[in-house]
Amino acid sequence: MSSRRNFLLSGAAFLTGCQTVPGPRVAGGPFMLGIDVLESRQFDLLRGKRVGLITNHTSVTGRGELTRVAMKRGLGPQLTALYAPEHGINGTVGAGIHVSSSRDSVTGLTVFSLYGPTRKPTPQMLAPIDVMVFDLQDIGCRSYTYISTMVVAMEACAENGKDFIVLDRPNPMGGGRVEGPPLEPRWKSFVSQIPVPYVHGMTTGELALMTAAHGWISRAPRLNVVKMQGWSRNMVWQDTGLRWYRTSPNIPHATSPLYYVATGILGGGSALDIGIGTENPFGYAGASGVNAQAMLASCQRYGMPGVSFTPYTKNGFGGVRLGIDSHARADLTALDVLMLGDLNRLSGGRVLGRMAGDKLNLFNKVYGSESLYKDLRRGVPASSIVSGWGGFTNSFRSARQRHLLYA
Repeated sequence: MSSRRNFLLSGAAFLTGCQTVPGPRVAGGPFMLGIDVLESRQFDLLRGKRVGLITNHTSVTGRGELTRVAMKRGLGPQLTALYAPEHGINGTVGAGIHVSSSRDSVTGLTVFSLYGPTRKPTPQMLAPIDVMVFDLQDIGCRSYTYISTMVVAMEACAENGKDFIVLDRPNPMGGGRVEGPPLEPRWKSFVSQIPVPYVHGMTTGELALMTAAHGWISRAPRLNVVKMQGWSRNMVWQDTGLRWYRTSPNIPHATSPLYYVATGILGGGSALDIGIGTENPFGYAGASGVNAQAMLASCQRYGMPGVSFTPYTKNGFGGVRLGIDSHARADLTALDVLMLGDLNRLSGGRVLGRMAGDKLNLFNKVYGSESLYKDLRRGVPASSIVSGWGGFTNSFRSARQRHLLYA
């Protein structure tokens, strides 16, 4: 039976060479990550192959064991190489800092860096393997680089005749939140690698399937996605019962992805405070010289269900501290842009007016366009900018439908 027929029988139409591997059919069975499902099948997809693993400290089984330890025990010498994304295999390297290739102290294997001089695996890096396994915990936002690592690795594997397997993991913000602007082709980068909304509401496995199907890479590899068991689209991280492992130094809590979305764009402005270095990174929205009470009054007019605002003033900065419920119904990307507009206004235009060079370039890459910067500078209301996303997010919801693996 062909791979295409296998995939069609799994209940989702897709491409030749791409398929999903369901979990055990146990009625009312326990929640299982993709790695748990694969391990329960005695790593059947990997038998007789040399295996590479894109991994870090977030790559753990449901019982908290590192994926690379579980795979080393199950595969022995078949696990031949490891590959690490931004922040390194232990998640301790700061944002944007190059990671060096090294030797893993846990398994003794070589760890090839995918966030150094090259971010796309080279033929030399892929030479020791027959199949690449991807197992990283993403946060569900386009600008987070773990998905970019997956996408360029998929393309490299296709170009070098290597299979690609995604061990699926939950989207910590759930599968229903779809928000934000499109990505213009000019601004494609490692912080906006594929043309999905800023918040896409998909798992890594679903994104891999959609990336291959829509031609977002030059060539698609032979692709398998090992599905989770027991996950549904209305589940946020806290509903899984799993422990949260900080995905990077500034994403310490299970709710941190929500805050990252709420202030990640505005944080690219000048003289801004989003709480980096505090107990809740990305949990603040303030700017130099801004009156905290004026910012609070603006935020209270937004109508953001599930989000609270508390004024603060510190070291010449004024603004609000955010409180976001894990099931908040608010459009958090809209909140990000609305707060940016008000902070810029309340600072007399300094938040955007002082941006230039690399800082402005990165700001545009994260947003996916230079339109936000230009529109706010020329006085377009932030609410009008936000309303302009509606057609795109609606069309994306329709386009992603056939690639969704979970109800």
